Order: sequence, then C-alpha cells, then structure tokens
Amino acid sequence: MSITIQQPAPHSGAPATTPEPVPDPGEQIPALSWPTVAIFVAAIGVFGISTWAALTSRLPALVTVTLSAAAIFVLFTVLHDASHYSISRHRWVNVAFGRVAMLFVSPLISFKSFAFIHIEHHLNTNDGDNDPDHFVSAAPRWQLPLRFPLMDVPYLRFLLRNMDTRPRSEILETAALMTLSVAAVAIAGFSGHLWLLALIYLIPERVAMFVLAWWFDWLPHHDLTDTHRQNRYRATRNRVGAEWILTPLLLSQNYHLVHHLHPSIPFHRYVAAWRRNEAAYLEHNPALLTAFGQQLDAEQYQTWKELNGSLSRLIPVHAPRKSGATHTLVVRNVEPLTPDSVRISFDVPVDLREQFRFRAGQHLTVHHRLDGQDIRRTYSICTSPDSGELAIAVRRIADGMFSTFATEHLRAGATLEMGSPTGDFCPPADPDIRGEYVAIAAGSGITPVLSAVTGILEVEPESRCTLIYGNRTTESTMFRAELMDLQSRFGDRLRVRHVRSADPADGALPGRIDYPMVCSVIGSGVHAVDRWLLCGPQELVTHLRDNLTDAGVPDDRIHLELFRAVAAPSRPSDSIAAELTIGLRGSTRTVSLNAGETLLEAALRNRIPAPYACMGGACGSCAASLTSGTVTMDQNFALNTEQVRAGRILACQSRPTSSTVGVDFDT
Repeated sequence: MSITIQQPAPHSGAPATTPEPVPDPGEQIPALSWPTVAIFVAAIGVFGISTWAALTSRLPALVTVTLSAAAIFVLFTVLHDASHYSISRHRWVNVAFGRVAMLFVSPLISFKSFAFIHIEHHLNTNDGDNDPDHFVSAAPRWQLPLRFPLMDVPYLRFLLRNMDTRPRSEILETAALMTLSVAAVAIAGFSGHLWLLALIYLIPERVAMFVLAWWFDWLPHHDLTDTHRQNRYRATRNRVGAEWILTPLLLSQNYHLVHHLHPSIPFHRYVAAWRRNEAAYLEHNPALLTAFGQQLDAEQYQTWKELNGSLSRLIPVHAPRKSGATHTLVVRNVEPLTPDSVRISFDVPVDLREQFRFRAGQHLTVHHRLDGQDIRRTYSICTSPDSGELAIAVRRIADGMFSTFATEHLRAGATLEMGSPTGDFCPPADPDIRGEYVAIAAGSGITPVLSAVTGILEVEPESRCTLIYGNRTTESTMFRAELMDLQSRFGDRLRVRHVRSADPADGALPGRIDYPMVCSVIGSGVHAVDRWLLCGPQELVTHLRDNLTDAGVPDDRIHLELFRAVAAPSRPSDSIAAELTIGLRGSTRTVSLNAGETLLEAALRNRIPAPYACMGGACGSCAASLTSGTVTMDQNFALNTEQVRAGRILACQSRPTSSTVGVDFDT
C-alpha cells in the first residue's frame, strides 16, 4: 500500500466535525471510593436517627424532615456515582450501592433504569426532548418552584418512551418498585399512619428532590444552549469562587463541567482534575460563572482569579513526552499464561507514573541487550487503564531472542529498559458512548484486545461487545481465566466465542477465523457494529479489513493492530534523494537521505536516536508529524485515516517524493 501525504493546509476556520479533545483527568476509577462509602454510611445513619425521632416524637417535625431530606440529598451522590460506575472498578459494587441509594432517592424506578436515563442526559445535554433534565434546565423562571419537586416525572416519561429498547428484567424491576411504592402508601393510609410515613419519607423525599433539581440540574445547565455534541465545554459549567462552602455544600457539583468531561471519576476528585488541567480546559473557553452568577470567559477568569485569589494555584498541563526516552522499570512478577507465554507486570515508581500513564490498546517498547546485541521489541499492554497496573504478555516464538529470554529466564526483581506507552489501536473509552463493538483476536493478538475490551466494559456502562478469539487448542489460549472473569462481571454485555483449529472442545467453533465465520457469529450485520477491533497475524487482519471495507464499513470504524508485520520490500525507485530535517527531543538536525532510504534508515545512519521497534509499519513507535515536503508510505497498519490526513507518518515506511522533507518526532 502506497500513501502520498501532502503538507497539511492551514486551518480554514470551518466548524469542527469531531468533538473537542478532553485532557487526561489524571484520575482512575478506584478499587473502592472510600469517601463515597463514608457519605453513604453517614447518610443512612442520619436517616435512621430521623426515623427513630419521628417514631418516638423526640424531635420537632421540621428537624426530622430536614435531617431525612439531607440524608436523601447526600444519597443521590452515591446513586449518581454508581450510575457512572465510579464507586468501584467492580461492576457489582456499583450496582449494589446504586440499588440501595435508589430506594431512598426515588423508589419509582430501578437503578438500571435511572442509570440509562442519566447517561442519556450526558449524551443529549441541552438537546430538547432528548435530554430528560431539560424539564428543569430550560424551564421558565416562574415554573421552577413547581418543576423542581417533580423532577422524576420526566424521567418516568422518558423511560416509557424508550421502554421497547430496555431489557425486560429492568422494566420488571421498575414495575415491581412502583407497585410496592403505591402499596406502601395505601397501607399507611388505611392503617392511619400516612402522616408518619409522610414525616419520615414522603415530605423529605420531595424536599430533597427540590434541592437536587435546583443544584444538580438547574445551576449547572440553565441558559446554556450548546448541546453536548456541539461543544462539550459549554454544555454545562463550573461555578467558581467560595469553594470553601460551595464544594462541600454541593458535593463538588460546583465543578459540574469536570463531571461532564470525565463522567467516570468519583465526585470527590473533580477539583483535583480541574486543577491538574486548568490551562487545557481554558483553551476551549469553557462555561464559567462566579458564585454570584457573573459570567466569565477564559481571559476574564484568569483576571478574576488574580484579583480574588480564591482558587488554588494553577497546576500546569504536563508537557508532551519526549520521543525515544527510556526508563528503567523493575519486574514485579512473571506469571505463566500458557506453556509458551507469560504475563510480566512492572513496578512503576511515583516519579514515572505520568510517563507510563496509558490508554487501552497501547504498547511498550522493550530495550534490552542479549548476547552482545541491542534488541527492541514491542509488546501490547494487557491491563486496563483503570486497573492501576502496568503489564505486558510475551509469547515465545521460534528463534525469538527476547521472547525466549522472557518466557524462560526473566524473574521478578529484574530490570528492563522500557519506552513510554505509544500507539493508537483504538479510541479511548468514553462513558457518554453507547456502542456495539466486535473484537477479533488470534493468538497473542488478544493482548491489546483484552485491554481495550476491559476498558470499554468498565467505562462505557451502556456498551456491548462480542469477542471472537482464535487459537489452536484450549491449552494454548492466553488469558483464559481473565476472560472467564470478564464474562462473569459483564455477562449481560460481553459475549465471547472461542475458535480453535486443532481442539474445538467446550463449545468452541472449529477451524480458523475468516470473514464468513465473523458474519455468522455477529448475526446482525456488519453495519450494526460501531467499532471493529482487529489484532492478529497480518494475513488475518488484512483479510478481515479488506472484506469489511468491501462491504461498505467506513475506515474510521475499523481499528487494527498486528503482532507480526512483514516488512514491505524496499523499492528504491519509489523515492528520491532528499534533504531531511528531523526534530527530536527539542532539537533539530538536517541530514542527507539517499534515494530508496526510508526516513528512519536515514536517521539511524546518521546516529539520530529516532524511536522505532517493529520496522514493519505495525507498532507505530516511529510515528512522527510531517512538517514539510511529501512522502510515500510502503505500508501502514498503525495510523488511521484521520491521522494520515493530519500529517502523521511512519518513519520506517516513509520515503521522500520531494527534494526536502521535514519531520518532528516530538509532536
């Protein structure tokens, strides 16, 4: 495949067709969010005290109602975080907390129904009838006191409108809760205890609903017209100033913009995320108000902050990683996966955690010296970004120097030189997306796919995934235990179909993966799939990609990675001698490039330490930005169409077609 790339034209000022990028919040979903657990326990305790006070008449009715309403208000934050699966990385923990909190906040609908409706609010913020919270945020001022306590009415209406698309079990659970709620009120009425029930729950629940609609829905969204899809930075706002009182009082929802940009992080980390990336957020002119309602643009905000000094100091955005840099990591553990493969995990010191922060599907380049030879090998990260762990998987191949060393001799406590994570196998998981994914892997191609699929299931609560995984035998199947664990955690959203060429036992499909088999497994047609994730041998990946493309699947839906790429044959006649200018690690150098050489070959010949690994156009380690001139790429399995259009190239596959060429490895 030969790709000609022209120097990118200057920006024309046309409206963006893709969502504005969002900085890395620097926060991960915890194993368990202890602040959320703490407010849950405290709220339940307060509600218990107020109930006891009502039953024994120990406190005035107004005090009892206030305590119960405050407890219900706080429990909404637990419910809210549970709906985004940010209380814990374990799905069942979020569901358990969410179901309990839902009983207090509004027992008319199930937790799963609430989570669906709330995610729709994130997807369709400020979008008329498609945003269930628009009932409050767009209401005339005079109607607000009437609408605030009735916030769950549009939720019920929204659920009825979408009932045909929801799982039957979810609808049955909602119907059961409604029935029980009505029955409880009826029983209290007939038994003469209706006022007691009203004092304990009915009145406090409406008071809490009033405050929730006001603080969680109206304050962040009122008078904003941009939808989430148009401009996610101006679909909701931060309210700045007086944080000492607003942040605890609103349980961090004065930083509601941060929540909409990063829905999966716990409420108590919103402020930290804002401070970490404040400069990056301000580049997009976000919606900001002061505590007293004064609107600020980015420049006015900076001036306001200097004059008032009421925010924490600015924490700058971290500088881009410099290409080619390596770091020494200690091997934490080496675990056998199959007779010929291992999982290698690393200890990442605190001062390197930023350098080794990764996205699902990225890979690491190992730099090692064996038998007097300097070896570079690229291995995909097999853990999810929210796991807090960095690990790769290595399978031994015939005559493979490093893979043999890793599977037979590497032990915990050893050190390896590692490059920072690179690669763009697939887009980052987005809690606002409800997607249908098909992932196809063969052999050790499961490594990036496992990371990507886990990330999708953990971060996108409404997305579903089908994984088709090919191997020779059950014994040679890597990550069997991990896949079984994923199925038990996400059985309602993950389907795994094993394909085995030599041992089709335990319900596995016989033979090898091909396009007709894929079509028969997914059943619904290739166009019903939002993202295709393909990883395996070059023959399999190109076969599937070509068939999907021929079937009309857009290129931007197909994401591929190879675990072995065959280098394209050198064709000197395809390129000319040129003057090559290389930007690397903050400095620039100009060298001559011979006819037929790739940009990488010219750089290495001139002792410029450009990053590289596979040399076959598969890993993306040598990706750089074309700053001048034109090139042709022999093959490309690492960059997507949009990246190529934006001027990204693979140095190991690029040959000049103009007399001068400039590339920058730092951008």
